[in-house]
Amino acid sequence: MLNETAGNDTHAQISLQPIAAPSILGLYGLAGATFIVAAHMAHWFGDSTTSLYLFPFAAIFGGFAQFLAGMWAYKARDGVATAIHGMWGSFWMAYGVLNVVFAVGKLTPPTGRWPEIGFWFIVLAAITWVGVAAAVAENRGFVTLLTFLAGGSTTAAIGELTGIAWLMTVTGWLFIIASIAAWYTGSALMLEESFGREIWSLGKRRQAKEMPSVSIGMGEPGVIRGQA
Repeated sequence: MLNETAGNDTHAQISLQPIAAPSILGLYGLAGATFIVAAHMAHWFGDSTTSLYLFPFAAIFGGFAQFLAGMWAYKARDGVATAIHGMWGSFWMAYGVLNVVFAVGKLTPPTGRWPEIGFWFIVLAAITWVGVAAAVAENRGFVTLLTFLAGGSTTAAIGELTGIAWLMTVTGWLFIIASIAAWYTGSALMLEESFGREIWSLGKRRQAKEMPSVSIGMGEPGVIRGQA
């Protein structure tokens, strides 16, 4: 907002709107939904009908809540978080819708090869691997969780396209590790925001540590960028 004084001097009036780190919610949503579905994939519990009981939690917490976190990450000008939370939040909502369709009997879950869902995982893997490369510039916490998430998406794509059952078990374990890494990273962000200093290390790169919270933008008097 610009105000003009009597002397025709123009001064910039900067209004900043601080927000909590969106990835706190996004990472917890990702961790929760990924863990419960991955534990089922790894044969920790349940049977072929168990996924029908999992989809409400996955769709709301891992889907809707995480998608909202992605939109708030957009406001925080965090491109990696916007892409990852927006994409994976959308995936978990779609997963929930698919299982509702199964539950009402409109479709029957296939056995063996499932190329339709395999192509879902190709898209997830392709974008998540790029997220790994981008996260290298930020911190090792994001790199770790995205690497296992991308690896799980890759094995899931191959497993669903080929019908190799043991690959889906491997996928479950990779996703479980990714969910633990997401929980750790989300917790580290929350603790840092609460205490005003780093409590659990995120392995931030030096350039990320030195980046000012308010930076000069092109044609903008001041912007908030980032989540930490």
